[in-house]
Amino acid sequence: MKLNEKSRQILLAAICLVYILFRLWRLTDSCLWFDEIFSVHAAELPLQQMFWFVAQDLIHPPLFYVLLKLWISIGGESLFWLRFFPVFFSIIALVPFYFLCRQLELNYSTIALALSFLTFSGALIKYSQTVRMYSLLMCFALFSFWLFARFFRLGKSFWILTFVNIVLIYTHYYGWLVILSEVIAILILQRIKIRQILIMGGVCLIAFTPWIYAVWQATKINANFAQNLGWASKPNFSTVFSYVFDLIEPIYFQASSDEPSSIFLVSIPVLLWIVGIFVFYLIGWRAETEKQKVYLLIIFILTPILSAFVISWLLPVSIWGTRHLIIVFAPFSILFAWALNKITFQPVKIGILVALSLLVAIALAREIRRPPATFVWCGWENLAANVQKGEKVYVFENLVAYHFWFARRSEQLQVIRVQNIEGVIEDPAYFLPRGFDAVQTTDENGVEGERFWIAFRDREFNISKPPLRNLIDKGYQIGEPKIFEAQGLKAFLVLVEK
Repeated sequence: MKLNEKSRQILLAAICLVYILFRLWRLTDSCLWFDEIFSVHAAELPLQQMFWFVAQDLIHPPLFYVLLKLWISIGGESLFWLRFFPVFFSIIALVPFYFLCRQLELNYSTIALALSFLTFSGALIKYSQTVRMYSLLMCFALFSFWLFARFFRLGKSFWILTFVNIVLIYTHYYGWLVILSEVIAILILQRIKIRQILIMGGVCLIAFTPWIYAVWQATKINANFAQNLGWASKPNFSTVFSYVFDLIEPIYFQASSDEPSSIFLVSIPVLLWIVGIFVFYLIGWRAETEKQKVYLLIIFILTPILSAFVISWLLPVSIWGTRHLIIVFAPFSILFAWALNKITFQPVKIGILVALSLLVAIALAREIRRPPATFVWCGWENLAANVQKGEKVYVFENLVAYHFWFARRSEQLQVIRVQNIEGVIEDPAYFLPRGFDAVQTTDENGVEGERFWIAFRDREFNISKPPLRNLIDKGYQIGEPKIFEAQGLKAFLVLVEK
């Protein structure tokens, strides 16, 4: 039975409501983590100082931090308000998504299917709740895709598209891959507009020159990109397959490295169904009458993925990551919905929809039973409340130092990072921001004073292991620890006295 226009609008609105609710669900269950702290830290700085601070970080343009600064000035720094910032842009992204679908002349059922796919995407839920630039990147990428499709079909919106692309590349460097996909689309499908699209690329490059200069100046101080990107491995079969699961996984997302990368009981059947849908679609490819739309979506999907893959192998460090390739999710969802909607035998289509719906329901049931995540780094905010203003705290990891400093940043709390203590756990993926000097650095010989605190993490409180053993050897007495436990580790805050 076909729905009338009003019923279609109501159903689309209902899907949008579910989309929003999933992004608000458990929004404040966990504290801010290291990268989110950097976001807030940068946004708190005076504007000119903020630009230089972000430039020294090397790997992200400044627009996200500028907008976050404005957001904080409006509503403050409560956890809900900070986390609602990326949620807000994930909601705004629905507007260009809808108009992109309309520009591609998709029918109602295809739009509803594509929107549903986005709604239940676990990765999109995760990055819509993270105080970083990823939902902003997806939002502006969708505006760019929509305006490009309008330019492609009608020759309109060229200068608005150019402006949006400038905003996009000032949001994330991966914005350049969106522009590249648009250039390639024109080269392959509509060469008559090549002059205009090259002008657009040139204008974007000129507009980006001030930031290129700022980062170049920052590299004179420290050009170690490996510090920022050391977590990203070179893409191989395993990492690409992992990205595919991120792309199609309903509801679930990996909140930390201690959790499974995917719920394979759900994701493998979903993947098999999706592969089957595309195979079924390709069998009838000769009968496809709107191939240009499909080619356009394929270019939007493959250009960023292949470019990121090749660049990651050409550069000394990898740039591969699901969070960056978030720009592919919407075009993929549209292509998937298009292929599914092309199945004309209704019993097969209904069977597929029922099977996929059941898998989403299973994923949702598992997620409802999943307890709220508790992370060991949240312990430092809780434990920091025990330290009095003006007291000294020695820590042994950059991760701990930054979280401890952030928790008490408005007070005169001395946080000192002790380096090179053998046997102390350290995650090299975390380092204190460049240009940040509120945390002092010393070695074991610099640990001194009649009374101070130490903060560290381990599986057990053991005075025969460093750093406790080192302090006892120097004649210090160790107090009773204050403990926060999560993820199989314990965060300890200990008073040390002569």
